[in-house]
Amino acid sequence: MTLEQKIGQFFFPAVFINDTEENIEATEKLIREHHIGGLTFFHSRASAATNYESKKKITYNDDSYLRLKELIVRYQKCASTPLLMSIDAEWGLAMRIEKTPQYPYAITLGALPVSESNLVYEVGKQIGLDLKSVGIHYNLAPLADINNNQNNPVIGYRSFGEDKEKVAHFALEYLRGMSDVGVLGCLKHFPGHGNTNVDSHLGLPILKESLAELLANELYPFIKGIENKVDSIMIGHLAVPALNEGKDTSATLSKSVIEDLLRKQLGYDGLVISDALNMHSVSKLYSIKGQLEWEAFNAGNDVLCFAENVAEGIQEILKNATPERIEASFNRIMKCKEKAGLFNENQSEINCLDFEKSRELNTKIAQQSITLVKGNSISETVFQAKESGQLAKLSIYKNTENTFFKTLNTKVSSPEFAMENENFDGATLEKQLEGYDVLLLALFVPKAKPLNNFELDATILSFLGKLLETKKGILYVFGNPYALPIIPNIKKSFGLVEAYQDFEEFQITAGTQLLNNLELHGALPVDIDFQ
Repeated sequence: MTLEQKIGQFFFPAVFINDTEENIEATEKLIREHHIGGLTFFHSRASAATNYESKKKITYNDDSYLRLKELIVRYQKCASTPLLMSIDAEWGLAMRIEKTPQYPYAITLGALPVSESNLVYEVGKQIGLDLKSVGIHYNLAPLADINNNQNNPVIGYRSFGEDKEKVAHFALEYLRGMSDVGVLGCLKHFPGHGNTNVDSHLGLPILKESLAELLANELYPFIKGIENKVDSIMIGHLAVPALNEGKDTSATLSKSVIEDLLRKQLGYDGLVISDALNMHSVSKLYSIKGQLEWEAFNAGNDVLCFAENVAEGIQEILKNATPERIEASFNRIMKCKEKAGLFNENQSEINCLDFEKSRELNTKIAQQSITLVKGNSISETVFQAKESGQLAKLSIYKNTENTFFKTLNTKVSSPEFAMENENFDGATLEKQLEGYDVLLLALFVPKAKPLNNFELDATILSFLGKLLETKKGILYVFGNPYALPIIPNIKKSFGLVEAYQDFEEFQITAGTQLLNNLELHGALPVDIDFQ
């Protein structure tokens, strides 16, 4: 390859599975003309993170999985050097592609006892197999961020929690699972995105910690990853003034963060990938096309993810970079391609998704992660109330046909009610519940992200708080545990169980555990401040 072609290998532009033929042909031209190293797949332009908050309409396509397989074959045919195909699949292909297996969020896995870390390994392994089935070799996951800020708008449920040793251990198990089936992984977002309260897709978070504080906490999982020869590390779009002579420079553009801290001080010589360069915290910094790509490369990134100015970026790097630096990054990328088997003619193929295996795994995780937050005699209380006619069930944000209630009704049938939206008739429902002393409440939290209080309506929250104050309320929360503090009077609940996911497997397991008075093994992976 010429030096210019080698530089092309640093570029991983975004491609969209549900894009137009015109866009697909433009990508094919990009591959042929600029010898790019890989692609990063997203579902559609409307679902890309920087557009998400604008509420652009996402058009779903049940054939996305097959379309992705076809696109990958098509794009590989255009490449003179095999492309390293990448995707964000933190909780499986379902993060980007409908009708594919979804695994629990990292925060749910973080609720598992350390003794059950083999389940995290199995998640990594199954995700790896799912990716291989479609032709993807590189998962931009997992997070090594320690989420110690409950106001974090973007990490939260994507982190294994706030215990640095557990985060490090679980991240490594996830990586090991993927690696064992031949899929590359990535620890992100260096030097740690957990203790921030700004979404870096939309603005620049600033970490106030000193280097000593970072070494003691945020950097711990990355250090463990380096010791275990992690395939790659993604640099986060966040500023650490203590590492940049007091300046608010994004880590992605900082030599002191990448070259001095990560490379020299921590001794990492693996692949460094930037976070997506279209994110607003960096994308609006330079008016000249290609300048951002050069600055990111110059700071120490080997791979430029979601680079939007490929041709211009290649020329800027060619003009400014030393041949030695170009060779170093090129060699790291080739080493990863070799490890992923891109140059092997006889690659083992996986042609289908194993939905049964994913369901079995999700059930095992549910059995070990669901957490008793409060209450010692939930099962006895429910059965006694059922016998005395004092039990009613209330489903919030799902109708009464939910799987949790159906599971309970095999042994504990009782009157059932539902609040599915903010337009419910509170006065009527309050009157209907008058004759029941014990309420079994199932809250299906609408969103995993904390924007707008997880989209929990104020009217519904107020009504729920009133019930917890006036009734013997046993609350099951199927959703992000960070939603717990916004529930009024939650301290007054008689029982509180955090069930994390609304998956069928989690609803069945929660119901089965209640019916059989089984011990709950999970523990909250984050400190929750119940005001």
